[in-house]
Amino acid sequence: MKKPVRRRPAVPVARNGARPPRISIVIEEPLWREDKAALRLIRRAVRLALARSPKAVAILLAGDKRLRTLNAAFRRRDKPTNVLSFPASPHVGAYLGDVAIAYGVVSREAHAQGKSFAAHAAHLAIHGVLHLLGLDHEKANEARLMEQREIDLLAQLGIGDPYTTGGKAA
Repeated sequence: MKKPVRRRPAVPVARNGARPPRISIVIEEPLWREDKAALRLIRRAVRLALARSPKAVAILLAGDKRLRTLNAAFRRRDKPTNVLSFPASPHVGAYLGDVAIAYGVVSREAHAQGKSFAAHAAHLAIHGVLHLLGLDHEKANEARLMEQREIDLLAQLGIGDPYTTGGKAA
């Protein structure tokens, strides 16, 4: 007699019974594809940042030109930036929003700050998702809370405090 085949559920379920967040990564800038370790770390970082939310997000890994265009259109700042967050309408339901990250800016910042590209990209992915979750850094007390959450999440990835150690591996 044959053993029954155990099948995985169509949608993965976490140990606590909740569905993990859906993370869509869109790679627009081909240079992102060259660092597989960074791509894996970004996905892990986003999953950690979303641990308390079942909502879906999209991560756009783009070039500087695209981030400059988005920054100009939505923030009236005609220059490239490292990360932008675009929260979804509260009426969308299970969709939290989008995060866009610029390859060139991330690369230059990581080099200038003595960080690995992957660690800096993961930090910015977490930063962007935390904005989608409602955290901000406009006021000093908000900034402290957001930075501490970033530090805690990065530590779970083995990345040091980006505000003191340059974000090198712990």
